[in-house]
Amino acid sequence: MRREAYPIPGRLNLVIAALQLATLVSLLWVAGQVQSWGMLALVALGYGLVMNSTYAMLHEAEHNLLHPNKKVNEFTGATLALFFPAPFHLLRQGHLGHHIRNRSDDEAFDFYFEGESRVWKYLQLYGILTGLFWLVIVLSNLIAVLAPSLLKAKHATFDRPTAALLETLNPKYHRLIQIEAVAVILLHASLILLFAVPLLHYAIVLSGFGIIWSALQYVHHFGTERDVQMGARNLKTFFLVDLLWLNHNWHLNHHLTPTISWVYLPFLHSGEEFERSSLLLAYLRMWRGPRFTTERVQNRYAGKIIK
Repeated sequence: MRREAYPIPGRLNLVIAALQLATLVSLLWVAGQVQSWGMLALVALGYGLVMNSTYAMLHEAEHNLLHPNKKVNEFTGATLALFFPAPFHLLRQGHLGHHIRNRSDDEAFDFYFEGESRVWKYLQLYGILTGLFWLVIVLSNLIAVLAPSLLKAKHATFDRPTAALLETLNPKYHRLIQIEAVAVILLHASLILLFAVPLLHYAIVLSGFGIIWSALQYVHHFGTERDVQMGARNLKTFFLVDLLWLNHNWHLNHHLTPTISWVYLPFLHSGEEFERSSLLLAYLRMWRGPRFTTERVQNRYAGKIIK
């Protein structure tokens, strides 16, 4: 499929990104003003919905699809990532690595294999379902600044998916990841002080995003074909939420055509395997936990460094 036939909507994406950033900053300001727990919960839900939309745009930047100008694409992506909050070039390498590890033994969270701990695999999957996966990524800011040497595969031998991810990290981005991590810490400390946001309010609001984002990270892959491209499914929520999340739930279409902008995803493929099912039901099915399997699918790109 020729990318030239699907031009990147650069101006539209920049307008959407600006609106997303303005909304996120406004919600953090409101977090410093609200008094009731009910209102704080609404702010957290709003931040979760909007930041997942922001992540969808950040995801476009990871694939160089936010803007045709590479510098604009990376700068905008790095700015959006500040509100994740995590270094853009760490998120980008992790996500591009996902596209080469998907459904292999290096990234099959719904299975455990001979010699693996069943308890650990359950904890890992339930951590994804409840937001702990997001929290681990957020803590990577401190690791990148204080102990960057820990971002190496030799320190993750206890967990195959983590080791596989770290093996793909390109050393040339290490310093840039450190700078972005420092920017994350400085920005959020400044916003907390400027808007007088109580730390508990801040944590609850950001968790509104973290829990939703983390819960969505494997829902499109759980129980799918063990194939790097076909191992995904198209899901749906409410129309307005799907639109707000920039067609991110057309996930099988994305895995088959990762170089095509979000605006075209609903129109790329047709057939029974591309029919959309309920995201909520797919999420609930994940709670049955991982299953034992003897089927092995090797990662054909093991050790490949992300460029």
